[in-house]
Amino acid sequence: MLQNYCILAGKLNDLSQHSFSFLEGSKVLVTGGAGFIGSHLCERLLELGAQVRCLDNLATGFARNLSNFKEHPHFEFLEGDIRSLDTCLEAVKDIDFVLHQAALGSVPRSLKDPMLTHEVNTTGFLNMLWAAKSVDVQRFVYAASSSTYGDSKELPKQEDRIGRPLSPYAITKYTNELYAQVFHDHYGIDTIGLRYFNVFGERQDPDGAYAAVIPKFVKAFLHGESPIIHGDGSYSRDFTYVKNVVQANLLALCTTKKEALNTVYNVACGNQCTIQDLASHIRTILTTSDPKIQDISMKFGPKRAGDVPHSLASITRAEELLDYQCAVPLQSGLKKAMPWYIQHLKNKTNV
Repeated sequence: MLQNYCILAGKLNDLSQHSFSFLEGSKVLVTGGAGFIGSHLCERLLELGAQVRCLDNLATGFARNLSNFKEHPHFEFLEGDIRSLDTCLEAVKDIDFVLHQAALGSVPRSLKDPMLTHEVNTTGFLNMLWAAKSVDVQRFVYAASSSTYGDSKELPKQEDRIGRPLSPYAITKYTNELYAQVFHDHYGIDTIGLRYFNVFGERQDPDGAYAAVIPKFVKAFLHGESPIIHGDGSYSRDFTYVKNVVQANLLALCTTKKEALNTVYNVACGNQCTIQDLASHIRTILTTSDPKIQDISMKFGPKRAGDVPHSLASITRAEELLDYQCAVPLQSGLKKAMPWYIQHLKNKTNV
């Protein structure tokens, strides 16, 4: 039975040990724990005294993301794939809570290989739900996606009103929400879905073929190249620093409000920024370390298939039911993340 140790947690910029003290000694499985968001969750849970098991096949995650805590006595790494039900069943043994982050992201990747996206994001999700049900976990919190809103033109995006999904990736993430609801209705497992909006921060891979826009822009500027903006730059997003996402996951684990369970929440800042303005912000921050970057102009390319023109979240539901707040806005998050991006790219250059 969860105890209400986290009443004030969402009101704190520094999520204190006391606020989440119920996690001390609990056993938490983080799937995709070697990934960008997953590794931040593992690290924070260990700081809060939890015992953490990380399941990852290292397809898009990296062992380097675990370097800060891989030797921690309460950390366990299990290399495996969520497409294997046997692996999922092994991963949930003796587990109290599941934070399911494992997935293949990227709209372009899903358009190129919808079969693989389905296998990982849908079959893998179902495997994890079934495994979690089999051991009666206390709560199953999973990464949903703002892509679920599809072609809905309504702004801000509200959880109960979605459009038609525009990519295989979006379809898989919406299917996850439907499965989560069915598993609660028929098997009694409590779930919470968190629809992430354009998450960025330290450990986000700038090098992959499907890298997110912020690390791609940083990489281009640092290499003295013009970042390529798809379209005319007017498309907008609700960019969300990774520590806000960590906060939302912890609040989802600890809420004792019955009405807060078995639903989905937007996890964002409730503000939008155009892609062109984003590139300008990044250029300005990087100019402090290299003044020549200020002279680099943007390049504009064709629109990408499956891209949603505008994305802006309503975070009212998360504020009211989870006590969530956007503790770190876009500009502050970019400044916090920039030293990591710079150092990571320097290390890659020197290899």
